[in-house]
Amino acid sequence: MFDFIGAILWPIKWVIEAMMVGFHTLWTAVGLDPDAGLTWVLSIVGMVLVVRAALIPLFVKQIRSQRKMLEVAPELKKIQDKYRGKRDQFSREAMSRETMALYSKHGTNPLSSCLPLLIQMPIFFGLFSVLNDAQQDKAGVGLLTKGLADSFANSELFGAPLRSTFIAQFNELTGGGNPNAYVMILAAVMVLIMTATQFITQLQIMAKNMSPEAKNSPMFRQQKILLYILPIVFAVSGVAFPLGVMFYWLTSNIWTMVQQFIVIRNMPTPGSEAAKAREARLAKKGKLPEQQQGALSAEPEVRKPAQRQQPVSKNRAKKTGGRS
Repeated sequence: MFDFIGAILWPIKWVIEAMMVGFHTLWTAVGLDPDAGLTWVLSIVGMVLVVRAALIPLFVKQIRSQRKMLEVAPELKKIQDKYRGKRDQFSREAMSRETMALYSKHGTNPLSSCLPLLIQMPIFFGLFSVLNDAQQDKAGVGLLTKGLADSFANSELFGAPLRSTFIAQFNELTGGGNPNAYVMILAAVMVLIMTATQFITQLQIMAKNMSPEAKNSPMFRQQKILLYILPIVFAVSGVAFPLGVMFYWLTSNIWTMVQQFIVIRNMPTPGSEAAKAREARLAKKGKLPEQQQGALSAEPEVRKPAQRQQPVSKNRAKKTGGRS
């Protein structure tokens, strides 16, 4: 199994190492110290940005699939409630048919929203593996030679070695040793930023990009739990990551947060707060499609009959006055 996983990750790691070494060569060519922590951090950032940019089509597909799943969630719940408690074979088959018909009607299924994420996982695991091996002074599978891995492992940023971790320095402190305060401060700051970006990313989905129907679905309750669990996971696991790996996670988190903001602003879920805000912006600029303009102007027209009742009452008053 290990060889199988290694065979899958080998080409991914080779490409990642090529990008990382390429950025390191670029920064060295412009005058940065090849063994400095800043040079290697900028190489990590550049590598992550290239990889995440290449994954944009998959991310957009994942967002669309998740949006469709949120849209069908209320109807899916009705089907589940319809057959709740019925365990006979006929009911199970009927529930399965209705569920598949619902997915077919909306052009989605649970796998379609998970598939892009599954495709990204080997890439992210390859990124982590390359950085982790380099932190341990191990040569890579391609262009990351032993000399470059040694340079990366022994580099420092603001006096903090990129191979060190917060927990290692904390153990040094509790053991009566001489910990590196720069490592603890830098790691703590990055953990806070990682936790905040993860929380904001999840919050903007729930607060702005869900329809009222989706907010009443079980999926919303699950995401509400993740809203608080995922930042805690980052906070707990972040203290054990080497600083070099944490720069990878931090860059990736910030990219995800900004990317999510752009997608929600320009491709919001229909009926969500983000969709209403987008329609308001387009209407203000005069770029809202005519169909949507008609939908926006339909509500005031419905209220007009209530305003026309007053003249009718005046006519009745005149008739009453004529009779007296």
